[in-house]
Amino acid sequence: MTEIIFLVEEAPEGGYTARALGESIFTEADTINNLRAEVRDAVKCHFDPGTEPKIIRLHFVREEVIDL
Repeated sequence: MTEIIFLVEEAPEGGYTARALGESIFTEADTINNLRAEVRDAVKCHFDPGTEPKIIRLHFVREEVIDL
């Protein structure tokens, strides 16, 4: 595996959540900078040394509701 993609969303209670596509990895943090560190740590913990992806992509998803 050369890369892994995380969907990042704002959490309703504040902060951010990140969920990996195709892997059972989930993490959360209060800030974007902390989330980056948490994602790196979660990926390192999930994969055996030498098998982790070389690239981590964060795909930010933002939901917005517009009233008519």
